[in-house]
Amino acid sequence: MDINLVFRIAAIGIIVSVLNQVLIRSGREEQATMTTLAGLIVVLFMIIQQISHLFDTVKSLFGL
Repeated sequence: MDINLVFRIAAIGIIVSVLNQVLIRSGREEQATMTTLAGLIVVLFMIIQQISHLFDTVKSLFGL
């Protein structure tokens, strides 16, 4: 795992939390929820790619 991945996830979390607070303060709770869900989906896709890479490495290691 690359340290850049951790920084990207942290940056997405910070951006989403700031947007969430701004939208909640302006009375747009539904859009704040959608922003949070979108950030979660982006991070999950990033993690799924890394897990896929891990499984490929394990398969090649054991010759499967």
